Amino acid sequence: MLKFPMIFPISSESASGIQSSWVSGVPGRQVQCAIPPEFSGPGGGFSPEDLYGMALNNCFVATFKVYAERSRLQYQNIKIDSQLTVDRDETGAPIMKHIDMRVLLSGAAPQKDLAERLLQKTSETCMVLNSTKTTKKFTFELL
Repeated sequence: MLKFPMIFPISSESASGIQSSWVSGVPGRQVQCAIPPEFSGPGGGFSPEDLYGMALNNCFVATFKVYAERSRLQYQNIKIDSQLTVDRDETGAPIMKHIDMRVLLSGAAPQKDLAERLLQKTSETCMVLNSTKTTKKFTFELL
């Protein structure tokens, strides 16, 4: 049984200046981050937009893996190719407006109905996806 609340420590640290990169991470693991060229930064590291999109993809993968294991769904591979759209909302504020998520599931053809149900369930119950205002579009392909 899961116990809530759960606490996940995360830290980021950077020197001043738009051209300087920074590190962000969790205890024992860090990634290099940078402002992307689209926002006049140097690039060369994960941007907040990259990390946001990756969080959405990774939550989907993690949630699906749990459901698949609990349901004894056999599959070979899950891959998600997404496109995140950054735009402005109705007040003009920049937001992560929309994400198109193309989910490719291979090796589950013998259990196609179960696989489709679990993909749909994942899209509806993934906690990170449910925590955002970003609109989402899912395309599921069974290979």
